[in-house]
Amino acid sequence: MPELPEVQALVDFLAERTVGLAVTGVELGSFSVLKTFDPPPQALTGAPVDAVSRHGKFIDIDCDGVHLIFHLARAGWLRWSDAMPNTVLRPGKSPIALRTRFSDASGFDLTEAGTKKRLAAYLVRDPQEVPGIASLGPDPMADEFTREAFGALLAGRRSQIKGLLRDQGFIAGIGNAYSDEILHVAKMSPFAMASSLDDGATDRLYAALRDTLSAAVATASGKPAKELKDAKRAGMRVHGRTGELCPVCGDVVREVSFADSSLQYCATCQTGGKPLADRRMSRLLK
Repeated sequence: MPELPEVQALVDFLAERTVGLAVTGVELGSFSVLKTFDPPPQALTGAPVDAVSRHGKFIDIDCDGVHLIFHLARAGWLRWSDAMPNTVLRPGKSPIALRTRFSDASGFDLTEAGTKKRLAAYLVRDPQEVPGIASLGPDPMADEFTREAFGALLAGRRSQIKGLLRDQGFIAGIGNAYSDEILHVAKMSPFAMASSLDDGATDRLYAALRDTLSAAVATASGKPAKELKDAKRAGMRVHGRTGELCPVCGDVVREVSFADSSLQYCATCQTGGKPLADRRMSRLLK
């Protein structure tokens, strides 16, 4: 799933190529991808692109006050073309969920792999009309997201820190991959309780969060959309690297599996050398 750094790179990529152009068409390859009905897709035809921005993991293309907003979910992606095909996109079994065309003949397709269709698009006059945006927590890259603000968010939270970092209502834009990376940099167990963190641990976690995301944003910046997935994978220290060596201490990167996801961590760096229980594997071994 693209997270804050990749989404910001896509925003910058789209802004550079589309601001000042006009939309010439929006075509649906899947009727279910569009979660709103007013305004209709035709309302964008002829509208100039004024700005492209990000709300957490949502991308917002402001077209003269009508916002085309989309969330790529786990298996979605954006495929850019400098010269879009002339054939009109028809609903069917194509992986293309939505196509947007611009006045210089360029455009993009939103695609989604797999059978679980979670990619979502919205046409709204106010981004706050999108439920997922209205419920977002603060953006961790905003200037006002200070150490003090972060500490206030953590105060009294009886939740595991890994889950909190992924909670979009707590902080916007962080998912499974970067929460693993942040916790590794902070030398903190993913199962640590937020309410148990002292000032030193909170300082360490805040610095790790800001530094990890800032570095990832800088790495992704300027890359074309087609290169962002590989760049994200290449930059991971522990996420997706089960069985490989930790780049900090040389211990083996371990994994905890859940029903539909997994986390990766280094026991030496994060849990005092103690492996975390993998509940799914424990059940299999009984």
